[in-house]
Amino acid sequence: MKFINYLEKVSGVDIMGLISLAVFFLFFVVMLTWVFKTKKKDFNEISRIPLDNQH
Repeated sequence: MKFINYLEKVSGVDIMGLISLAVFFLFFVVMLTWVFKTKKKDFNEISRIPLDNQH
């Protein structure tokens, strides 16, 4: 039996696919807006964190 046959037996499987797609798209849009709104200075500070040797 193929996997698609198992999915046909699950009730509400179509809405789960749409919800997961919406969550992915929302996360992608939020991260994209965060990247464009963040100043380059902040990215430079964050990129130096592993190199700073302040204990």
